[in-house]
Amino acid sequence: MVRVEDAVIAKLKKDGQNFEILVDCELALKLKHGEKVDINDVLAVRNIFKDAKKGEVAPNIENVFGTKNVEEIAIKIIKEGEVQLTAEYKRKMAEEKKRKIIAKIVESAMDPKTRLPIPPTRIELAMEQAHINIDPFKPVEEQLKEVVEKLRPILPLSFEKKKFEVIIPARFSASCYGILKKYGKILKENWLSSGALQAEVEMPAKLAEDFVDELNKKTHGDVQIEEKR
Repeated sequence: MVRVEDAVIAKLKKDGQNFEILVDCELALKLKHGEKVDINDVLAVRNIFKDAKKGEVAPNIENVFGTKNVEEIAIKIIKEGEVQLTAEYKRKMAEEKKRKIIAKIVESAMDPKTRLPIPPTRIELAMEQAHINIDPFKPVEEQLKEVVEKLRPILPLSFEKKKFEVIIPARFSASCYGILKKYGKILKENWLSSGALQAEVEMPAKLAEDFVDELNKKTHGDVQIEEKR
């Protein structure tokens, strides 16, 4: 059970009344997102408040919720209401988003001069140099473009893509399908009457060489690969 001084407020407005409980921030959010958590570990105190800061207990909870059971009501407040976030939790959220953004850049970009992948540590240092702050609440994809624009004056980035048309014989088509998805986005696919797979795949340019090598190894060279211009 979390200490009262470390707890945050989870609140729900129902039937025109405010209902608040004191909870462990991380555990309450896990419960809210569907993870299995013991509500007794979440609650700091076993009370339903009208105003938790003033310590005013909520009246008529049975009339509103149809039960006096504190655990049941607390779960409902957490799942249907709002949970305050601590500064530490916001920092963790921002750090997690930052790691995902860096991973996206590593996955898609390369150094335009060397045409080699860019190490995550180099990207992170450039983000610090550019004074980039990550919003813990905005989706990764929304922030990625802005981060890349701020990085470009400091860290050259190339997001060049390549497209390939491949025809994979029937005996290899099923086992090679995963390779196509692993390296890129399948833009078109056509299963021929022979059972062969004809597909157009787009991927970051830096992955092209490995893609071709892996397809050739899997099919023992019995594959048609044509780069689309």
